[in-house]
Formats: sequence, structure tokens, C-alpha cells
Amino acid sequence: MSTSQLNWVTVMFLAAIAAEAAIRWWLASRQIAAVAAHRDRVPELFSGKIDVAAQIKAADYTIARVRLGRWAVGAESLIKLAFTVGGWLAAANAAFRVSGLQEPWSGTLLVLSVLFLLQLLGLPFAIWRTFGLEAHFGFNRMTSRLYLLDFCKRQLLGLALGGPVLLIILLLMERGGSWWWIWASMVVSAVTLGIAWASPRFIAPLFNRFSPLADAALGQRLQGLFERCGFSARGVFVMDGSRRSAHGNAYFTGIGRNKVVVLFDTLLNKIDGDEIEAVLAHELGHFRLHHVTERLWASAIGTFVGFAALSWLMREPDVFEALGVPQPSAPIALLLFMLIAPVIVFFTMPLRSWWWRRQEWDADDYASKHADPRKLASALVKLYRDNASTLTPDRIYSRFYDSHPTAIERIERLNALATR
Repeated sequence: MSTSQLNWVTVMFLAAIAAEAAIRWWLASRQIAAVAAHRDRVPELFSGKIDVAAQIKAADYTIARVRLGRWAVGAESLIKLAFTVGGWLAAANAAFRVSGLQEPWSGTLLVLSVLFLLQLLGLPFAIWRTFGLEAHFGFNRMTSRLYLLDFCKRQLLGLALGGPVLLIILLLMERGGSWWWIWASMVVSAVTLGIAWASPRFIAPLFNRFSPLADAALGQRLQGLFERCGFSARGVFVMDGSRRSAHGNAYFTGIGRNKVVVLFDTLLNKIDGDEIEAVLAHELGHFRLHHVTERLWASAIGTFVGFAALSWLMREPDVFEALGVPQPSAPIALLLFMLIAPVIVFFTMPLRSWWWRRQEWDADDYASKHADPRKLASALVKLYRDNASTLTPDRIYSRFYDSHPTAIERIERLNALATR
């Protein structure tokens, strides 16, 4: 590769970073303007259900979150540039080369160290989001001690689960031959599947307490829903979400016979039994319509494509030099790919968001057949209100990012389903 070609690789990378940041900033500005324009006007569809004070709080909360995200975008772009063309990866690589450690141990420690540093660089935004923004709007209930404990648990869990996987990947990259990337993608997909299975029983309890649903009447109602839908779960549990946040939610987790239903304790205080049944009918729709399986397959395909791209990158040492790393190696290739891939994936977000919204529509349709769509609509309205979700997002911003239809679109459709 000639010097001019090297320069073009660098220019293309810088252009991609700049384009990502510019699009994110532009979309954020559109969202802020759209939400601010309707700050004190409740949409007619929600008249009498959400008052002006709640509308104003939701607008201010949304704008504050988007503004913080906009600053985070700038910081992330600078961090990517610093680690690549800025030479931070090259410096880290040089430091570990003289450490005396043999491969793949040296490479494993290098990757883990850089990933931990990236976590630390993003920590100020995460802390401000929790103790500044969320606390200002009355949502944060987490203490600094609990936050630190959660952070340490995540790092130890990542080390325990990710360390061995990383070691295997680096061994395959160095000694697995030309088809190493197929075996690596299979290893990562298998671990992802294993984590999905183990999460409700072994991982989630490390962070939250789960207790069986105490409301017998509600438990019988939900059991009747499961029987109508031909669904079995290991149980219905209440999670102590109120220890960390005032936001409410409900979800299914796990795969195979290790599936459980989880209700936030904050949710039980906000919606009634009929509404909980309708919300869970929607979540159940994701399982019965195979959305969970589809997303697992999509993740496996994405992993396969990603490792194929990484395999190509390892055969192009000049690309390393163009991106600020003159001494290529398996761990550096992996780190470089982790920094580059999100920039590329960003431009596919509208397609992914469209797919996820289609699944949400389908799950709503499923819920309307097994529960009262009017109750699902009323539950969603309460959640929009209590979680300070904006009712008036910018259309382009929503189409680009949002995994769910807008509040107006969703409630209008549920109302139409209720009249059929």
C-alpha cells in the first residue's frame, strides 16, 4: 500500500468519525427542538390522562438527557481518535511488548486494560447521568455505595466471563489457521447463548433481589394468561428495582426451561392487575412470535460477519499503520476493530430500529388477542407519564434511534384494535 493509499485510509476513517458525530449532533438538535416546541401542550390523544405538569417534566427530562448525550458523543469521538491516530493504542502496545509476558497472556492483559480504561473514561458521564440528571428529576434512588458496588461487580463479572473467552479468541487468532474466525464466532455465539440461559438464575441475582409474587390473585391471573398462550415459565418474580430507580418496567428473561417473568416493584405500585396482564401479554408476544430467537440469530450472524471483517483486517498491516498502530498484532487488531466497528454499525441503526419497531407492532397485536388492548393502552399511558417519556419526539430522530413506535402511534393503534 502506497503512502497516498495510507493517507486515504486515514482520511476515510476521520471522515466516518466526523460523519457519525455530525449526524448524532444534528439528530439531537432536532429532538430538542421538537420536544421544546410542545413542552407545555399535551397532545389531544392524551388529554385528561396526562396533565400539563407531567408534559413539562417529560419535555425537560428528555431535553436534559439528549443534551448530555450530545456532549457524550463529542467525548466518544475524541476518545476514538486518541486511541487510533492519536497513538494511545500504539503506546499501550509498546508498553506491554516490553513487559516480558508471553502471548497470549500479554495480549489478554493488554485488551482487558484498554477496555477498563475506556470504562473509566466514560464513567464521568455515567455518574452525572445517575446522580445529576436522574436525581434532579426524582428518579435516582441509588446511593454512591451501591453505585460503586455495582461497578465493581460488573468489572469482576466481565473479567470472569470475558477473560477466558478473550484468551481463547487470541489463541485462535494466532494459532487457529486461516479459518480461525469461524471457530471464534462459534465460541462467542455459544457464550452469548449460555449467558442468556444463565442470566435469570445466576447473574441477575448478583445485582438485584428477586422474590416470588406475593399477590395470589394476580399470580392466578398471570398463570391463566400463560396457559392461554401455551407458555411455561419457572416463576413470576418481583425485583427490587426501587433500590436504584423510580422507573417501572416488566420483562421476560432466560431461554429454554430457565425462563422467568420479572415485575419491578415500582411497576406494581403504578398499574392494576388488568394492566399488568396486558403488559405481560405484549412481552409474551415477543417469545411466542420468536422475536427472542430472531434476535439471537441476528446476534450470531453479526458476530460471524464481525469476525470475518476482523480476519480481513489482520491481513492488511498497512491499515494498522494508517490508523496509528505501526506494529500489528492479534490483540491490537481486536482492539482496533472494537473501536472501528461501532462507527460502521451506527449507520445501520435506522434499519435495526425499523425491525425492532415491527416486532413491537406484532407483539401489540398478539397482546390484543390474549388481553384487553384498552388495558395495555392505559398501562402504557401511565408508564409514559410516570417515566417522563416524551409524547412528541422528532420523527426523524425517532425513526433513526427508537426501538418502539412513538407514544401517539402506539396508543392510536391499540385504540383501533380495541374497537374491532
